[in-house]
Amino acid sequence: KLYPGIRVKYVSSEEFVSDFIASVADGHMDSFKDRYRKVDILLLDDVQFLGGKEQTLEEFFHTFNALYMEDKQIVLTSDQPPHELKGFEERLISRFVVGLPTDVQPPDLETRIAILQKKALFREYEMPDEVIHFLAQHIPSNIRELEGALNRVIACAELSGEAITIEKTSVWLKDILRMDLKGPVTIESIQAIVAETF
Repeated sequence: KLYPGIRVKYVSSEEFVSDFIASVADGHMDSFKDRYRKVDILLLDDVQFLGGKEQTLEEFFHTFNALYMEDKQIVLTSDQPPHELKGFEERLISRFVVGLPTDVQPPDLETRIAILQKKALFREYEMPDEVIHFLAQHIPSNIRELEGALNRVIACAELSGEAITIEKTSVWLKDILRMDLKGPVTIESIQAIVAETF
């Protein structure tokens, strides 16, 4: 609404590499450059996967410079900080740290609860508070997994015609919830989980 004419390009690093290879093979590098350099904002996801791909990195370097010189916005995501990226030349790393490197941590419990409530509301589905709290407590790692668990619980409830309870949720998500168990299963860990649930 504020910037109706803004040109935004979002692409994963895999798509960027594929687009680059196809453009080289087809001899359409000018159109490739237009797609990535004539934007106001470039969002590139999982930049770490460009590491070691020399020709792609060379093109990305020039794209980065072109956008930077035009004072355009560049947003990169990675699963590691700039100085830990493997297969990148120092000239690119130095450009990455000129910006604002930010470490995004998994959301806290209250945020996970709010996300689940909003997602359930968006799906127009009545989700019991105790189940939302259960999901938020037992799937702390990432939002995609949390949303996937919510979708799975809703789908299982709709298909089975059963009410959503913590017990049913535990059964429907048994393979996902097992991933969050840390260490061997002991009497103490069983007692802790039972005590936390009840």
